[in-house]
Amino acid sequence: MKLINMLAAAAAGFCVLISSAAFADTIKVTDVAGREVEVDVPVKHVILGEGRQIYFIGALDKDEPFKRVVGWRDDLAKADPESYAAYLAKYPDIAKLPTFGGMKEGTFDIEQAVALKPDVMLMNIDAKTATEEAGYIEKLEKVGIPLVYVDFREKPMENTEPSMRIIGKLFGKEEKAEEFIQFRADSIAKVTDTLAKADPKKPLVFVERAGGYSEDCCMSFGNENFGRMVEFAGGVNMAKDIIPGTFGTVNPEQVIASNPDQIIITGGNWEGYVPGGAWVGVGYGADEKEAQRKLEALTKRPAFTGVKAVKDGNVHAIWHQFYNNPYQFVAIQQMAKWLHPDLFEDLDPEATFKELHERFLPLPYKSGYFVSLNVSQ
Repeated sequence: MKLINMLAAAAAGFCVLISSAAFADTIKVTDVAGREVEVDVPVKHVILGEGRQIYFIGALDKDEPFKRVVGWRDDLAKADPESYAAYLAKYPDIAKLPTFGGMKEGTFDIEQAVALKPDVMLMNIDAKTATEEAGYIEKLEKVGIPLVYVDFREKPMENTEPSMRIIGKLFGKEEKAEEFIQFRADSIAKVTDTLAKADPKKPLVFVERAGGYSEDCCMSFGNENFGRMVEFAGGVNMAKDIIPGTFGTVNPEQVIASNPDQIIITGGNWEGYVPGGAWVGVGYGADEKEAQRKLEALTKRPAFTGVKAVKDGNVHAIWHQFYNNPYQFVAIQQMAKWLHPDLFEDLDPEATFKELHERFLPLPYKSGYFVSLNVSQ
């Protein structure tokens, strides 16, 4: 009997070990910076290096998007106040979440991070240089906090899929990540397959980044981010040979000389950054008439003098935050519809975005992400 009891106890102990291993495996993930990082998964406590990372967190944890979040950067309320307000209304406890400053700004509090005991910290790749220079990776490693880089901003058309797979592994949501990736790929293919078959003439497109955010003109994109999305949508990015990296500036004379066929301006409600600014406030549930009024006002600037796109009314505004989340496929569909209206008459980007919300996201869909001066569109 004593031997039987000993065997039973040993078996119970073995089951506990098996159970613990099943619920807390240590795995190695390779982040988008090529670093191999050990993490105990599924993670239960996460620090978001940027508040806007909730865009992809929400896509994997639809029912409880904040259940793992123990701290986040304080940017969402200013960069996307409508989405923040919607999340706050549905999840009021997020008002109590500890917030951080940015690593690039040198205001990140590492002691606060350590006190929250996260299983992992997620950082955008654009903060990598600042993170390394401040020695944050080593400091976090010493206290057992792994840091993992993802990217939806610097090279989103290249890094969105691997970034979603990384988060899927960390959260134990691999199937949901793959479902999202497939939906994204199918949505892009609706554009690229049609373009490949029709082989239409590609219009020259000037994408102005955050038009009206400042009095200066003109910030734009090189051969990535919105610049690359324009190419996917069947256009030629005017600034791709002017700007060597992802982000940069072109001068007004270059815009006039290039004489683009189409102009797309990224916008958002930046009252928290530039009160009363000339920016075009498109976004979640935005006032489209007011956004259209402000868009038209931007066409009066010297940089757009006599430009074909303005004469033809082919000036559009699109939500700036598509540049920093995994929903770029919606932007690609909308831009394709602007650039090739005859080819994409039946394509409905609003329906695509609505389906994304219904299948993956915690918030109900609200329109307001796009406006155009072309009355036929």
